[in-house]
Amino acid sequence: MHSKSSTFRAHRAVTAVAALLAGALALSACSGGDDDKADTGEKTSPATGSGVTLPKLDGATLEVAAVWTGGEQANFKKVLAEFEKRTGASVTFVPAQDPIINFLGSKIAGGQPPDIALLPQPGAIRQAVQKGWAKPLGPEALKELEENYSPGWQDIGTVDGKRYGVYYKAANKSLIWYNAEVFANAGAKEPKTWQELLTASQAVYDSGVTPFSVAGADGWPLTDWFENIYLSQAGPQKYDQLAQHKIKWTDPSVKRALTTLAQLWGKKEYLAGGQSGALQTEFPQSVTQTFTGGDQPKSAMVYEGDFVQVNIGETKSEVGTDAKVFPFPAVGDSAPVVSGGDAAVILKDSKAAQALATFLASPDAAAIQAKLGGYLSPNRNVPVSAYPNAVQQKIAKALIAAGDDFRFDMSDQAPQAFGGTPGKGEWKALQDFLKNPRDVAGAQAKLERDAAAAYGNGG
Repeated sequence: MHSKSSTFRAHRAVTAVAALLAGALALSACSGGDDDKADTGEKTSPATGSGVTLPKLDGATLEVAAVWTGGEQANFKKVLAEFEKRTGASVTFVPAQDPIINFLGSKIAGGQPPDIALLPQPGAIRQAVQKGWAKPLGPEALKELEENYSPGWQDIGTVDGKRYGVYYKAANKSLIWYNAEVFANAGAKEPKTWQELLTASQAVYDSGVTPFSVAGADGWPLTDWFENIYLSQAGPQKYDQLAQHKIKWTDPSVKRALTTLAQLWGKKEYLAGGQSGALQTEFPQSVTQTFTGGDQPKSAMVYEGDFVQVNIGETKSEVGTDAKVFPFPAVGDSAPVVSGGDAAVILKDSKAAQALATFLASPDAAAIQAKLGGYLSPNRNVPVSAYPNAVQQKIAKALIAAGDDFRFDMSDQAPQAFGGTPGKGEWKALQDFLKNPRDVAGAQAKLERDAAAAYGNGG
């Protein structure tokens, strides 16, 4: 019942993708990317704003719900404004809270569901279908989906053979961002393996700067840390089994990954504020404190996806010069490629809602937000040149080149009670583990107990 095997189509090329990403990022600081424009298929350039045909919708009103805040929300509103301009519809953005399924449940119970919701978990799409909330995509949206997305990205939004989700936004969650000045002062090199990451951390520490900011106040970055280590160390098959709870969290492979994670999280001096400080650090702060403070920032490195750039943009640091990035190092045989994403799902079917889903599936919509930075689209017909800097262009190229050879964020595949709820399930268990990284067995027992309850099976 919980199989997501259609999401994960290939085991072959994970190593190749990681190698491509590593090569791409190595080039990222020095290439302008203007030669990347001929990447687009036959569509009119999204810059002209005329690639997708939309109906006239004068007088129609729509509500779109998403958990996005700050710069992400502001940038998405510019995409909605373009839809308004082209159709005559009026669109309101509704800020949602995590877990979004609970938020939508209360809206639906009150008779006021938004027309479209952006769901950050495949598990949430499945729940929305099972509850009878989600409406299938119509022919125009399906046409855009088939033209613009690899089968793997189409499949993640599919439940019981019907397509419900348009993956408007993707994330490459296998990146570590670093303060270039601190690395230069410490004589630290970009690591390619876990051992080299520990060596670089020690060099940074010896130079007088704390190696890492960890966003422990938010549970989700902790799940992403675990997933990268687990995928690289245990391999794709085990990853898929754990994602579906076909093996237990008490499995030796989980013990190994948590023990590896404790090599970093267990060193108080390696974490900004120590373990207790990390548990009070929210994600935006984990980024900004890495890139403010001159050559004495609170930390030298911060792990998270390509969307870190939005928060770097709130500092004076420039991506590609002051703020650089390397792929999450190989813990096992190959470096991990973990992806995430947000899918637009229709909750109130109408001509206007279908038109907006169609627009969000088009390169036109994605290219608007791509230009604004801190955003990545799995839409393969968005020109690479739409991205604002060389780092982002290379990350986008690597994601598209990965095709279907990636692994979707494990906690996002889980039932929301386990993988997507603040203060509960995996988020809470890993916060407790960050507080006491010596208790590997205790963390495993907690994870398994909560997973078994959420999946409704014994593993």
